[in-house]
Parts: sequence; structure tokens; C-alpha cells
Amino acid sequence: MSTVSSPSTPPVSKSYFSGWRMWIVYGLIITGFVILVLRLFNLQVIKGKEYLAEAYENRISTISDPAPRGIIYDRNGNILARNVASYNVVITPALLPDDPSDIQDILRQLSELIDVPVSEGTLDEAKLVSACIPGPGITQLVELGDSLAPFSPVKIKCNIAETLALTIRQKSVEWPGVDIEISPIRDYPTGEMTANLIGFLGPIPANSVDFYEQLGFVANRDKVGYAGVEASMQNALAGVNGTRVVERDVAGQILRNVDAPINPVPGNDVFITIDARLQAAAEAALVGEIESWNTYYYGDTGEQRISSGAAIAMNPKTGEILAMVQWPSYENNRMARIIPAYYYAQLEQDPRKPLLNYAISAEYPPGSVFKLSTATGALNEEVVTLDQIIKAPGQLILCERFSPNDPCRERPFVDWIFDKNPEGFGEIDFLHCIAYSSNVCFYKLGGGYQDEIPQGLGPQRHAEYARALGYGTQSGIELFGEADGLIPTPQWKRINLGENWSTGDTYIASVGQGYVLATPLQVLQSAATIANDGKLMKPTLIRQVTDFEGNVVEKWFNPAELTVSDEKVGENDFQVSPFVPKERWDITEDPVIENYDCVDGYCEDTATKKTVDPFVVQQVQTGMRLAVLESRGTLHREETFMNYPIPVAGKTGTAEYCDDVARSQNRCQFGSWPTHSWTVAYAPYDDPEVVIVAFMYNGGEGGVVAAPVVRLIMDAYFKIKAIDAGQSTGAGG
Repeated sequence: MSTVSSPSTPPVSKSYFSGWRMWIVYGLIITGFVILVLRLFNLQVIKGKEYLAEAYENRISTISDPAPRGIIYDRNGNILARNVASYNVVITPALLPDDPSDIQDILRQLSELIDVPVSEGTLDEAKLVSACIPGPGITQLVELGDSLAPFSPVKIKCNIAETLALTIRQKSVEWPGVDIEISPIRDYPTGEMTANLIGFLGPIPANSVDFYEQLGFVANRDKVGYAGVEASMQNALAGVNGTRVVERDVAGQILRNVDAPINPVPGNDVFITIDARLQAAAEAALVGEIESWNTYYYGDTGEQRISSGAAIAMNPKTGEILAMVQWPSYENNRMARIIPAYYYAQLEQDPRKPLLNYAISAEYPPGSVFKLSTATGALNEEVVTLDQIIKAPGQLILCERFSPNDPCRERPFVDWIFDKNPEGFGEIDFLHCIAYSSNVCFYKLGGGYQDEIPQGLGPQRHAEYARALGYGTQSGIELFGEADGLIPTPQWKRINLGENWSTGDTYIASVGQGYVLATPLQVLQSAATIANDGKLMKPTLIRQVTDFEGNVVEKWFNPAELTVSDEKVGENDFQVSPFVPKERWDITEDPVIENYDCVDGYCEDTATKKTVDPFVVQQVQTGMRLAVLESRGTLHREETFMNYPIPVAGKTGTAEYCDDVARSQNRCQFGSWPTHSWTVAYAPYDDPEVVIVAFMYNGGEGGVVAAPVVRLIMDAYFKIKAIDAGQSTGAGG
């Protein structure tokens, strides 16, 4: 049997791979390579310069070196605001030891010295707290700093005592990474005595960060003025921060200076017109009188009849403010490091508003001190003649009308002396109307009365003379927050109250009551204008500005923007350094008074202007002098200016009021309203060099309560003058 063999078949290969699949792989590789090449080309060629600049910026940084803030002095060179050293404990995380146990040992010892816990809270909580604010422990603060910039010092505790700072600095040799940082803070040696003038500093407000950063300030580090001269003279005091361009490594450590550093330019020093000695005397006089009266009425119960007050002294010939005090004030040294929220809230919620500068920002009815404007207008408009006799009974009955055709409504108007003498002052002339401050007399001068004075001054003309003496407008003093006051007119009443003006409104306005409002500075200006023979000087607080070498520099002040510049920018800018007295106008030479033609109660603007006869100003001066000399004069008292060795002239005021405080205490009773106290006086009478005003909220009779304050301040002024003269004589041999 034979064997048949089958044909052989070729073996199948297991590594078979299609050609098209190979091309796909090649394509992907080539595409990836092309993308990589294009990416590298984009990074290194197209955007190479951009990324190189970013790398440079990451390596190069600019450091701002703070400029020392200028010092504020009084007119004699006494320091009112300065910079003092503040000692802060800092830790640089990168400089701490490598061993964690050594770090903890350092932190425990440091914690015992500065009373900050070694560990407190979490890292996330530490991110929410600003530097120097208690809360996080040392460990959390260091960890946060290490994660952000390990070579940047982290503030652990601020404002420690100098002795403690020296102790820590000695121990820093054994505590690597721990050090004392010295930074300047503001100090106010005169504290609350000048707080209303000097003000305080605070952090840059959030809504002003962009503005200040454009000027080179650093938010969360640099401070700016919040009130007083610190705010109004901010541009002069701040100086210019310096800059350093440095190279850092990836950890933030400074390696070198890239460019030559630009040193900071210190701020200018500011000398203000205040005499600190007179300021202290004025504060003592004001506060002492207030406390004396409060004790008189309420004993040691702590209740207050007089809740606040202000006093100002000024040179009427130059406008220089020599003293400006108020009570209550606040302690601006408590704002020097941080502004404590609880303290600031306490000040804001105080109904007496101690943060308000009463002298320029508080508006009150001026009462009889306002009669100077009525007297000036009445004599200048020939409403009354100098020798005319005016009947001044204790009370008169006015036939009040809101228009000439209205039916008569009888309304009584009483004189201030009515309670003491219902017969009033009897028959008196113009000068004694001023000296005795007869309300009835001024009612007639302001609004007229029957056939005796057929045509009174009237509201329109009265408003013109009040403005000419400084009422109803800001003075432009170099402080924030100055108020306008209010001189009402028939048009003002129609617009704001929707009512017609009545004869009674004119009567009340003529004696500084009703809708009339004024600041203490405006009252001071009115008397200063009369004392200065009709010249209204611009009140000023700035005497001169000097650079860090002591050279007086020229500075201009913008009253609208309340900013300081090196040159005149706007038409209304005025020079504040070096000081030059600035006359706003002279009522005897400059026609600043609108001329009205008045007949039967109607006054028409003639579109012309007039001046005040110098004779009129002289007679008003005489009336103010008689207030001191005459036995019935309002300033003829032993505790004020009777037998005073220097001739004084002045005017008192007792102003009825009814504000929110009085209403809440149910004290607004018709016929017995509460009253504010005013007195303004100047001396010497024949050559005035100081004019002083005092105001006391709810003080009562001005001649009794406010006048003694003016007397005490005037005593201090002439004593200081005598001391300075004696020293000058002694120095001269």
C-alpha cells in the first residue's frame, strides 16, 4: 500500500501591520513635533520680549520709602504735631532656625515677653486680620508670612514700650529672625487742647486709593489728614516718598539695587498763627466757666446745663487766629496709631458732637451780637439819625401783616429787660440802643413802627449789611467743614418754607433770632470789621510753610478745593506762605452792598451798589464802647470790663433757641425758651489788636456767662504781650 503526501501551505505571519496605520502614527508624530516647534517659536520669538519683560518684573520690584511728615508749630515755634518712634516686633520667616523645636522655643520665649499667644486661631483666620490687630497667634502670623514672602518681616506686635523693644533687640542675637522695626507715628503734644485745629491722620480711604497711589502713596501704609490742618495742609505736610528698584530671588530676598535709589523728600513744616500759651489760657477760661456754672446749677451730679462752648481770639487788623478752643474736644493722640472703632463711634454718637469744629462748623442763632449789622444798616440808610430819640418800653404790640393789604394781627414783642423792669429802657438814642442792647429799639430799626420810624431797614437791606460784615458766607479759613450760616430773606422763606415774609419775621431777624444762623467765626468777623474801621480781613490759620532746611517756601491755597499748591492755579487762590494779610473788602470804600429803594414795605433792587459811611462805623464803635462805660451797659460789670485798665468795646448776646435737644427735653415753652450765651469784644478801643468771641450752648444771659470768658482770655492776651515785651527788652540789654 502506497502513501500519498498532501501539498504544503505557507505559514501565516502574526506581525502583519497595515501600511496606512503606519502613516497615521508618523503623521501624529510629525504634527506633535510641528506644534511643539510652533509653540517654542511663539514663546521665544513672537512673545519672547513680552515674557522676558514679565520675567524681569518678577525679578525686579520697586520699593517705596516713606517720606517723613512735616511738623506743625505754633507761631512761636512750639510743637503741635510731630513724628515719634514706634517700636514693632517683627519676624522674618526665612531667617528662623531650620529645627522646628528651636523655632518653637524662640516663639515661646517671645510670647511671654509681648503677651501674644504662641498659637491662636487658624491660618485662614490670620489672612483676614490686618497687621498689628490682636487675634492670631505668632505661629499663624509666621506661617502666613512664610507662604507669601518669607524674606519680608511679619509684624507680630506693634507700638511696644521702648524698654521692651531694647530687651528684645538684645535677645535677637540668640533669636535669629526676630527683630525690632522702628516706624514713625504722629504725636500731638497739646492733645485735645488743639485737636479741633490740628486734626488727626488716618489710613487712605478706599474710595481715594487710586488718587493717592498716582501721587506715590502706598495704601495700607501711608496715612493722610482726616481733619484740621493735617487735612487742609495735606499736600504740604506729606512730602514725596522715595523709591528703590531692587532685584529679588524666587524667595523674595533682596539681592541688589538695580538703579540708584531716589531718597524721600521730607514734608514741609507748617507754622500756624495760634499762640499755644493763649490757646491754653482760652481753654482753661472756657472749660472753667462751663464747669463752674454746671456745678452751680447741679452740684456734683454730673448733669450739664451748658453742654458745649467755643471761644476764638483774632487780630482784627491781619485776620490771624490767635486762639480757637472748644469744649468738649477729643484726644487726637488716640488716633495716632490706629483709629479705635469704639472711640470713634463714641465720639460720633455723642450728642454734643465733639468731632465738629464749633468755631467754624456749628450754626446757632446769634442773638444780640447780630445787632451790629442792624445798627450799621439803619444808620447808613438813614432809618434813624444819631440824635433821634427812640421810645423803648418793655413791650410793644406789633400790627403784624404778611402783606400790606392783610388784616392786622396784634403780636407782642418784649425787650430782654422786661422781666426785670417792665417799663423797659424808656427814651434812648441810637448809641444807647447799642450800649443797652434794647430789643424794642432794634425791632423798630429793623422793621419800622407806626409813625415813629415809618420805614425800617427791611429784610433785603438788612441781609446786605449782614453779608457785608461777614455773615451768610464762608470766610475761606484753611480748615475743612466751614458752614455758611443763614441770612434769611423773603425769597428764601418762600422757597424753603412756602410762606410769605411777615413784619414779625423782620423784627425777629433784626435781633439775630428766628431763621438767622451764624457760626462763632462769623460773629467774630462782624465785630472785627467794625473794630477795624470797616475792613473785613480774611481769617487765617497759616503763618508760613518751611522746607526741611528751614527756608520759607511759597504756598497757595485753593478755598474751593481746600488744597495747597506751589503756585497760584485758580483765580480765587490766595497765598498762605509767607503770610500776607488779605483784605476781603472795606465796607467804607468797596461798594459791596446792593442798593434798594424801599417804600411802604416794598423794596426794589436798583441794580446799584453802595458803601458805608465811615462816620457810621465810628458811631457803632462808640455804641460798643458805651456798653462798657455806661452803668446800664451790658458789659459794665465787675466780673467783665468795668474799671478794666485797657479800653474795651463789645457786644453781648442772649439768643433764644429751640432745637432737637431742647424739644426732646420739652424746654421749648413759648415765652421762656432756653438761651445761648454770646459775647464779643475788642481792645484797645482806640487801636484794636485783639477781638475775642465766646459762645456757650444753653448758657443763659451772655453778659453774665460768656463775657467772663472773654475777659479772662483778654487778660491772658495782654499778660503774654507784656511778658514778651519784657523778654525782648531784656534781650536787647
